[in-house]
Amino acid sequence: MNDTATLLRDGLSLVAAVGAPLFATLFIVGLGLGVMQAATQINDPAVGFLPRLAAALGVCLLLGGWMVDRLAAFLKASLEAMAQRGG
Repeated sequence: MNDTATLLRDGLSLVAAVGAPLFATLFIVGLGLGVMQAATQINDPAVGFLPRLAAALGVCLLLGGWMVDRLAAFLKASLEAMAQRGG
């Protein structure tokens, strides 16, 4: 397998790993809000916005450093691999 395909595969797996906590949290919060809105018949979009926003900010505050470290390490490794390859 060539270097470009390996780099693409590694990049996609990194995006999945870094994005998974945020997407999972938003999915769980959205599912809970959907059940609550269905049970109470309050279907206002504004009701679900703040809890989702708070959950997203909480995940970014808790795991943001780890996410940035992983992305920065991948960028550094990718640039070093391209420099060694000469392209």
